[in-house]
Amino acid sequence: MTNNETIVALATPNGTGAIGIIRLSGPDAITIAASVFKGRDLPQQSSHTIHFGSIVDGDIILDEVLVSLFIAPRSYTRENVVEISCHGSAYIIESIIKLLIKKGARSAKAGEFTLRAFLNGQLDLSQAEAVADLIASNSKASQQVALQQLRGGFSSQLQALRDQLVQFASLIELELDFAEEDVEFANRDQLKRLILQINRVIHSLISSFELGNAIKMGVNTVIAGRPNAGKSTLLNALLNEERAIVSHIPGTTRDTIEEILNINGINFRLIDTAGIREATDAIEQIGVARTMEKISQSAVLVYLFDASQITAEELKSDLESLQKPGITILAVANKIDLLTTDSNLLSDFRTSATLPAGRQVSDFLPISAKEKLHIDDLKQQIYSAAIKDQLTGDETLVTNIRHLEALQKTEEALARVLEGMDTITSDFLSMDIKQALHYLGEITGAVTTDDLLENIFSKFCIGK
Repeated sequence: MTNNETIVALATPNGTGAIGIIRLSGPDAITIAASVFKGRDLPQQSSHTIHFGSIVDGDIILDEVLVSLFIAPRSYTRENVVEISCHGSAYIIESIIKLLIKKGARSAKAGEFTLRAFLNGQLDLSQAEAVADLIASNSKASQQVALQQLRGGFSSQLQALRDQLVQFASLIELELDFAEEDVEFANRDQLKRLILQINRVIHSLISSFELGNAIKMGVNTVIAGRPNAGKSTLLNALLNEERAIVSHIPGTTRDTIEEILNINGINFRLIDTAGIREATDAIEQIGVARTMEKISQSAVLVYLFDASQITAEELKSDLESLQKPGITILAVANKIDLLTTDSNLLSDFRTSATLPAGRQVSDFLPISAKEKLHIDDLKQQIYSAAIKDQLTGDETLVTNIRHLEALQKTEEALARVLEGMDTITSDFLSMDIKQALHYLGEITGAVTTDDLLENIFSKFCIGK
């Protein structure tokens, strides 16, 4: 890969807007911009300055613009960078970009500006990926996690692990040079303690992926229950808008309805489903099948039941049938506004029914979706069920499946080092440590291939 070309692209979204920003990066960025700019002499100006003038094509003025200069290495890519802020007309933007290409620039590929930042040492690979995550962030939590990774929190943690392993790998390599003298430079007890310590950190990072991925992608939260339990009414109450059709006729919802609800900075993908019962026709049968599929894919299941129509035994049977590994079930008693003050039904639930895994029905939250009673309490329970006490604000979370796989391979390589420490020779021990270093290096970009970089940066938007 070469950086000797100057690239150009629109850095703001396509479409008509007040302003469009055209970005140039490369050795000739300032020269090319100066050739079409009527105003100050750009090559004579200082870095991090903004200049007013016109973009001209011969005698034709294309637009009045502001030109921002960033002189290498004090720029995003560590190259000369020029950003032209023009009016947001698609015609004006296209005309200026065509003119810059005619003057010697070429169109940037997807993610090429960030790729150059990585190749020039401005960012490591995990930080570069965090740029894409930051652009795609749609909640406070996902923005904070991406920003923490962009600032190098994840990278510095991995670099510390690599540095320690490199030191021992060097000592073991030294042993190989003195193999005939049977000299041991790397203390095996110290190496074992180090690997156990590193494995604890890696295991913690691997375990954080479930939460990190939930923050990045949103938490799948299914609302399920028997027909006419009030699921669509609850969806509307949680969203505070009339999103789903509500009817007293059982089986109104035939397909799933999905919406996003933000609770405490976390996005929850709420899924309203068809009522679970013996289907009366082919369409409803498809709806029920989709409900069961969505339940199996959920992280949180809000099981809603009509507190005035179900017995404790029926409820217990329903909950036991829905219990699946990895799913947290919240049992929510709806329509409490229909219960008489002397009703013992909720008391019966608490005393005679038990949730799977030993949870007592006293965990049930009584609500009225129609009257919007205790809806805020339910939101907090949904949040707690998904996040628990894992989010403190300063922890490192793994959000990228590529990073997860590399960490898992690192863990496997270090496990082989532990297993063979007392039985295999130094050369094989060195190979396993080098493999662990390789997989850790893949995350930050210390180890890369052209195919890997193309795969990562092709997913970026053009102009970033």
